[in-house]
Amino acid sequence: MEQRISLITLATSDLDASRRFYVDGLGWAPDLEADDVLMMRAGEHLILSLWRQEAFEEEVGAAAPGPGLVPLTLAHNVGSAEEVDGVLRGARETGAPFVSVAAHREWGGYSGYFADPDGYRWEIAWAPGPVNDAVLP
Repeated sequence: MEQRISLITLATSDLDASRRFYVDGLGWAPDLEADDVLMMRAGEHLILSLWRQEAFEEEVGAAAPGPGLVPLTLAHNVGSAEEVDGVLRGARETGAPFVSVAAHREWGGYSGYFADPDGYRWEIAWAPGPVNDAVLP
């Protein structure tokens, strides 16, 4: 198996709200829209798939909700600390729930978080050095 990820699929409690957030709010362009799924290109060879919870569970099994957060974050790296602040500001203007302000991190970068309508955490990060070199277009 090649070392790569093709799709990241997130179950969503309200696909219409997620569409409004990602497409209308953040400005992402759908590649595929159906009754139960919304797919958007998230990288050269990567798709973010938002799937209606019921359809997700029919195919992969029952979700196991519990207290706390899903142990997963999605990251969007940018080229500067100023860009981090700008993306976070834009997400908040779109209605993204506040999670944290950006801060300088122990690992040498600068990042902050917002949440999508289902609470999935998005980290907006500037990671100077080899990480940003690897992930920025």
